[in-house]
Amino acid sequence: MSYIKATDVLPQNIIEIIQQYIDGENIYIPRKECSHTEWGEKSGAKSEMRRRNITIYREYTQGMKTGDLAEKYFLSEKSIQRIIRTMKTGESA
Repeated sequence: MSYIKATDVLPQNIIEIIQQYIDGENIYIPRKECSHTEWGEKSGAKSEMRRRNITIYREYTQGMKTGDLAEKYFLSEKSIQRIIRTMKTGESA
């Protein structure tokens, strides 16, 4: 995360109002709701994980055991079971 100097982007009267509440400290200003993106959308990690989960589920339905899937994908068996359960419920919806 990079920092932007308030004096470079905000009018002086806004800076003075903010200084009444917080003076000389760092403050986080969240994104507007309309410009918020979910985790992994920008980096592509979310879609990559979805593809991996689909592959895990397909391999499971083709007879691969959860323990073998866990070893293959470096996940716990509980994680594999959760992925399978999630994919089953998503498939029936």
